[in-house]
Order: sequence, then C-alpha cells, then structure tokens
Amino acid sequence: MWWARAFIAGCLLFVAAASAQSTSIERGEYLLHAAGCISCHTEDKNDAVPLAGGRALETPFGTFFSPNITPDRETGIGDWTDENFLNALWAGVSPDGKHYYPAFPYTSYTGMTKVDVLAIKAYLFSLEPVRRSNKENELPWYMFTRLAPGAWKMMNFESKRFEPDPGQNDVWNRGAYLVRHLGHCGECHTPRNNLGRMLTARELAGHSDGPDGEKIPDITPNRETGIGRWSKSEIEFLLLLGMLPGGDFVGSSMSEVIDDNTGNLTDADRAAIATYLKTVAESQESD
Repeated sequence: MWWARAFIAGCLLFVAAASAQSTSIERGEYLLHAAGCISCHTEDKNDAVPLAGGRALETPFGTFFSPNITPDRETGIGDWTDENFLNALWAGVSPDGKHYYPAFPYTSYTGMTKVDVLAIKAYLFSLEPVRRSNKENELPWYMFTRLAPGAWKMMNFESKRFEPDPGQNDVWNRGAYLVRHLGHCGECHTPRNNLGRMLTARELAGHSDGPDGEKIPDITPNRETGIGRWSKSEIEFLLLLGMLPGGDFVGSSMSEVIDDNTGNLTDADRAAIATYLKTVAESQESD
C-alpha cells in the first residue's frame, strides 16, 4: 500500500540523516584535534574542564583568555548558527558583529573548507554544555575598543579559502592545508612584524618572540637552523610521539601540540605534513 511505502521511505530518510550526522560528528572530533582547539580553549590547570575556556595567552599586545566553546547557551556557543560559526572562523567576526582579536587564529582558519568548519561545530554541539563565564582580556588602553582589531584586519587580513596547487600532488596539498590552515602551524612558527602580521615570505622560520615569551624553532628545510637534516619518517615520529631524532623529547607548549593535536592524526596526515615541510623555503640567516 502507498502509505506503507511512504512510511518506509520516511524511516530510511531518517536513518540516512542520522547516519550522516553521526559521521559528521565523528569527523568533527578528529578535526577538532587537528585544529588544536583543546589546548587553547582549556585552562592550564589539572582540574580544568576541556573546551570551557580560560587559557591565558600572553602576547606583546596584552594577555588574552580563550572563551568557552561548549554548547552552553548563556556562556558558550550554544545559540550560534552555522553562519555564526563560519563567520567566526572565516572572517573573525562574532555573532553580534564585533571583530575578534587575531589571538584567535582565524587568520589561518579562514582557509578551512565549509564542510570541515561545520563538522567541528557538529561535534562541539554534541558535547555537554558547561556553564563557565569568560574572563576579560587584560589589554592596554589602546586595545580596549573592538575598532582596533577591525583596523588591523583592514590592513592585514583577507578572508579566503585554501586553493590546492595544481602543480603539486594530493599529499602535498593535504599537508599544505593542515600546516597553513587547520593546524595553523605558522601562527607560532612564522615571524611577525611589529603589528603582529605573519611574514609569509619567512614561513615557519622560527623566532625568539613566541606566545608566552617562548623561543620558537625554525622548522624549514634549513640544514643548520631548521629540520633540513631530518628524514620524513623522523618528522612523522616527532608528530606522533614528540621524540626528536637524537632521542630527546620536545617540551614546553609543543608537548601539548603532540598530545592534543598531531599525536591524534592519522599516519597519512602526519606523512602529508612531513611532505609539505620538506618543500617550504629555507630560512635565511637573517631569520
């Protein structure tokens, strides 16, 4: 009978939709690790609730505190639409139209695909909401107004999605996407000018003025100051376990990157990152 067929068709559509949503959530969890969200949005203390915000980031422009990105409707992002989430990661704009400070790496996330961005949102919205108010940033007087990041964006930022290089293979392009955008490695490893803009001509060359005053290493193929003497497998092993070619282990904030980010990637994605890193321009002595 027609109504039975309609009922069965409806059930099949429901099951298909539920399966697609489940797949999106699982992918979103993977992408959340790849994007480094946990370490940035979790306070640096033993009993901190993951993704509930409060992590301090000290910069030359003041101290920024990461926000709560659990789906709590009052203190988190529980009332955000897909468009709100896309605007935040692609354009650095909040749901109420305010400009985000570039301490939030939308300058890199802007290259992410729509599918990846919304998968991360699907995963975040599958979590238990955590009611935790955001901390106020500790900024100098000239940074209090949101006109400051707006002006900065006009001079230093372009909202643009990643475009694969047709002259490179799929592995290289996947590595470029992970390093430049999803994993936003350049946010730490690329030097900046006095206004905080990344100097892309010196991509991943390292510098002495990283977040929280860290010295950030050169990860270009420079054989003296970078990782030019490393094999691809050594790079992949570091991304998996944090072990350096000589047997030591990375420390400081990079250990968190290994634990929360690269250590959770697939072997294929770590190989793609290694492939890309082997091809970036070597740092120069001035770097």
